[in-house]
Amino acid sequence: MKIKRILSLVLAAAMMAVVFVGCSKSEDKTSSTSGAAKTVEVEKNAKLKLWGPAASLSILKEQAKAFEKKYADKNVKIEVVAQEESDAGTQVLNDSEAAADVFAFPSDQLTKLTQAKALLPVYDNYVSDISKNHTAAAVDTVKGDLNGKEVLYAFPETDNGYYLVYDKSVVSDEDAKSWEGVLAACKKAGRQFIMDAGNGYYSCMFPFTGGLKLDGLEGDAQDTQKFNKYDENEVAQTMSAFSELFHKYKDTFVSATVDKISAGFSTAKRTCAAGIDGTWNAAVNEEALGKDFGVAVLPTINVNGTDKQTVAMIGYKYIGVKSVTKFPNAAEELANYLVSADCQKTRLDKLGWTPTNKGVEVEGNDAIQTMLTEAKTFVVQANIIQAFWDPMANLGNMVYKPGEKSDVATMKTLLKNTLTNINS
Repeated sequence: MKIKRILSLVLAAAMMAVVFVGCSKSEDKTSSTSGAAKTVEVEKNAKLKLWGPAASLSILKEQAKAFEKKYADKNVKIEVVAQEESDAGTQVLNDSEAAADVFAFPSDQLTKLTQAKALLPVYDNYVSDISKNHTAAAVDTVKGDLNGKEVLYAFPETDNGYYLVYDKSVVSDEDAKSWEGVLAACKKAGRQFIMDAGNGYYSCMFPFTGGLKLDGLEGDAQDTQKFNKYDENEVAQTMSAFSELFHKYKDTFVSATVDKISAGFSTAKRTCAAGIDGTWNAAVNEEALGKDFGVAVLPTINVNGTDKQTVAMIGYKYIGVKSVTKFPNAAEELANYLVSADCQKTRLDKLGWTPTNKGVEVEGNDAIQTMLTEAKTFVVQANIIQAFWDPMANLGNMVYKPGEKSDVATMKTLLKNTLTNINS
């Protein structure tokens, strides 16, 4: 990985100077509307590759065609290719020349992309409008320092978080307020509660609820994960409470990938009654449950007689432009277009994706309102080293698996080992 990073740094650094000089010379000094972002002069005959997840591919193709039509006089051509966001950053670093000019990626990949100088920062032309028109958290997460100047490294596309989704014919809104209530309701109905507890993205909620928080990076290579000054006993007690609850409901609580939730909702005889799922699956879950579709913030858990609000991870997805693109102006203009209110509204309507653009109306959408509520207390998924995920996944496995010890002393040792392994 370090070799790939060095190669990427060398290549990117060589191109960045060319890109920024081209940017400053190609700005259109006129603005189409008062206060709007100044456009850039899109290169003629620009050929761009656009990556996006398979679920959004048909929409991206439609939006790419609309962009080509908008710049028909420039003869811009866009090739839209399926590339899941979880692997996008890795693919860009592995082969930057072959990678897409414009691509979607989650916020946890931001660190490795910026360290490798693989992203072309957002042009100054767009920064003011992006900062004004998108949610503050989404913008703040993608800010960074480049040669002493604050920049935005990418364009905000959508929130990326999860919540409780449930079948209202089995789980009441009151049940959904607590882990104890929702699990009891699922057990009573003989139905499953599904969560991907062996995935670090979800299992981080066990220590986070107890007060553990990410606190950035440190070291010359920023390869060490810092954590806040947490109360070790409180974190261990909270992890123990989760573990004991999951063991109590071992025949109800199922650790499985999130696709099993919608599948369990969709069967003729529903096998799943509730689960922890994300905004990206809101549309399929609602389609499966119909009038019985319920969504709520993550439940509380009782720790030593006190109900603690579950705290998890909130991330964002961005549209990035690779630093070595041959058509930087066209690529930046395309990225800016894809995060416009109109494009984000289409993805909200057809995919259920939470918009970051404040110009998109979200009133009356329970899933979106739930995510916005959680975003106020969740730990932001940024500045995370890659080594965070596997140890945290192992922590989740140890917390939920029947037969594993769940006492506080065991959880304290598990916590210490997890944090040590993250930075080993």
